[in-house]
Amino acid sequence: MRQLRLRAVTFRALASIVACAATVSILGGCAAPNPASAGLAPPPATPLEPTSASIDEGFAAWLADFRARALSEGIRETTLRSSLDRARHLPEVVERDRSQPEFTRTPWAYLDSAVSPQRVSRGLEKLGQVRPDAEAASSRYGVPPEILVAIWGMESNYGSNYGSTPTVDALATLGFDGRRADWARRELLAALRILDQGDIEPERMVGSWAGAMGQTQFLPSNFLAYAVDADGDRRRDIWGSLPDVMASTANFLARSGWKPGEAWGVEVMLPAGFDPGRADPALRQAAAQWAGEGVQGVDSQPLPSLGDAELLLPAGARGPAFLVGNNFRTLLRYNNSTSYALAVGLLSQRLAGGAEVRAAWPRDLAPLGRSQVLALQTLLNQRGFDSGMPDGLLGPATRDAVRRYQRSRGLPPDGYPTEPLLQQLR
Repeated sequence: MRQLRLRAVTFRALASIVACAATVSILGGCAAPNPASAGLAPPPATPLEPTSASIDEGFAAWLADFRARALSEGIRETTLRSSLDRARHLPEVVERDRSQPEFTRTPWAYLDSAVSPQRVSRGLEKLGQVRPDAEAASSRYGVPPEILVAIWGMESNYGSNYGSTPTVDALATLGFDGRRADWARRELLAALRILDQGDIEPERMVGSWAGAMGQTQFLPSNFLAYAVDADGDRRRDIWGSLPDVMASTANFLARSGWKPGEAWGVEVMLPAGFDPGRADPALRQAAAQWAGEGVQGVDSQPLPSLGDAELLLPAGARGPAFLVGNNFRTLLRYNNSTSYALAVGLLSQRLAGGAEVRAAWPRDLAPLGRSQVLALQTLLNQRGFDSGMPDGLLGPATRDAVRRYQRSRGLPPDGYPTEPLLQQLR
């Protein structure tokens, strides 16, 4: 509503400088001769976009309102002067937040980059450098050093690139823009609390365009909940202190449910004739039960002891299979992406001297774009296979609907959508 009011103000300002005897319309400009009398169709009204000046004025007003809220929440005046008073509206943040890429990466394309030979090699070097800090965090929280270093590598390329966008500016811009206003306001207030507590100076509080901060990319609310002062300087510094980076990351995982001594998962081989429909997140059982069904580790290795394990087929029945447990789901709490959690697990496996994925990926399968997934969801719903509200995103509900449709047609029910499947639905 604030943006609409700003737009109206801008239009009235424009109208006031037009010398028109007729009534000025906010959307149309000056009155013109009746288009019908001239034999012409009326031109479509073209809304004017807010100017940079009007956006800056609106942003300043929004900051003033938020400033009052922050004061009422106990943030000190000196903190607000050093942070909010210098905050800038960042149009590039709005652009990136609103952009939705048409094509998403396949699991193998994601892993090709995330667990590349270069990242493994650099990770081994970095693990050697930070091992004392990583092992200290591991001893305290029960999370293996290789997992901590793998997350560090995924989030900031081992600390070399954690973003340079001022966190306050990014979150204030997102709060003002309105698409995720409530979330951004909560995170901005959390960022101000961090500054108020003296953990970091405003000019050093930088990170991604979306508000994640430091070498392992904590949102401000997660920082307040999980960040740790491990080096004893009375500041929780996930930007410059590696002891704090490792301990904070380990604390996040430990308090999110990590089970010490338990594997995140393992690549497995499925027996001939195995029903791929059993690779369902809702189906969990002990590794011993999976072994009883003929599931075994690659090279016939015994399965790790997992009490609550599920099968994962990230690329469908034609790709690799993994048996994952509680700690894999804990990685999802760090970043709710199956490809991300799998990348962390596989990278940590390589850093611990383990093998790369053995089974081949189905690289001939083209990824579906967002518009294709949207069409898929719509068609599934029309045929009685409820996939939820069509949104172009491939989530659990869509995979379950695909699985049910595949079963109805006698296809391997792996829940993995492909172009041939979409064509069949059409």
